[in-house]
Amino acid sequence: MNSAQFTSVASPYCFLEAPRCDGGMLWFTDLLLGGLYRLRPDGKVDVFLQSSKHIGGVVFNDDGAVICGGKAGLTWLRPDTGESGVLLGSIEGKPLPGVNDMCPDREGGLYFGTLSRAGEYGQPPSLTTLYRLSPQGSVQQLREGLKFSNGIGFSPDGRRLYHNESLLGTFVYDVLTDGSLSNRTPFSSKEDCDGLAIDSEGAVWIAYFTSGELIRYLPDGTPAERVAVPHKAVTSLCFGGTDGRDLYVTTAGNEGIDALLKGVSPPREACVFHGRVEVPGLAVPRTRLCLRDHSQ
Repeated sequence: MNSAQFTSVASPYCFLEAPRCDGGMLWFTDLLLGGLYRLRPDGKVDVFLQSSKHIGGVVFNDDGAVICGGKAGLTWLRPDTGESGVLLGSIEGKPLPGVNDMCPDREGGLYFGTLSRAGEYGQPPSLTTLYRLSPQGSVQQLREGLKFSNGIGFSPDGRRLYHNESLLGTFVYDVLTDGSLSNRTPFSSKEDCDGLAIDSEGAVWIAYFTSGELIRYLPDGTPAERVAVPHKAVTSLCFGGTDGRDLYVTTAGNEGIDALLKGVSPPREACVFHGRVEVPGLAVPRTRLCLRDHSQ
C-alpha cells in the first residue's frame, strides 16, 4: 500500500496517540489537547477524560473498562457511566512519573513503560522504566534506565516482547514464565520509533515520528515493507475491522515533534488515517485487572 490509499477518518487534532479498536469503535487520544476519544462507525466522536493529557497508551479490561496511561499513572474509565479512578499511581511509596505506552499479556496482566520528562516539552528526556502489573495487583520492575519507553507488543506465541526505546531503537526480549524479561537483543536501530503493532504472521509494524512512514519487519528483523503516510510525524498504529485488515494510523501532523522542540504547539492538522492491509493484525488481549487502587 502507499500514502494515496489512506483516508482521514478523524481530524483536526494536535498530537494524536494510542489508537485501539474494540467492537467496531476506534479509540485514540490527543497528548496536548487532552482527552480520550471514541470514534463510532457512524462518524460521531465521543470524548472522555477531557482534562487528561499525555495519554500514550490505551487497553481494554475484561469487564468493559478502559485502562489508560497519562501523567496520573494508570487510570480506568467506565464509558457507560463516565466513572473513572486511579489504578496505579505510585510504587513503593514513590509517585509514578506518569505512564506512556502499554500492552496486555495473555495472562491478563499489563506491561507498561513510564513517561519521560520529555512529556514536558523543552525539557531533556529522563530515563524510563518498564513494569508489569499482574492480574492480582503485584508490580514487577522489568527494566530500568531506558532511553524513552514507547511501543510494546508480543509475538503471537507470547514468548517474545518487542519494545521501542524512542531516540535509540527497537529491542526484543525473551518472556520468561514468571513474566520477567531476558536476553535483550537489538531488533532495529532506527531511532525515531514510536508506537508498534504485531500482525498475525508475527511481523512487527513500527511507526516513525520524523520519517513519515511505517515499516513492517519480519520476526528476524528484516524490513519487509515500507508504507509512506501522508503526514511526517507518525505516532502509532493499530489493526481493526471484522477481518483484522483495517489499519489505523495516528499522526502529529507535519510539524509534530519539530514544533514542540522549538517551544511552540503544532498546528491542529493531526488526524487518524485508515487503510487496508493484506495480512490481518494480531488480536490484542484484554487485561483482567481488578479496578481498585493498586498504588504501593
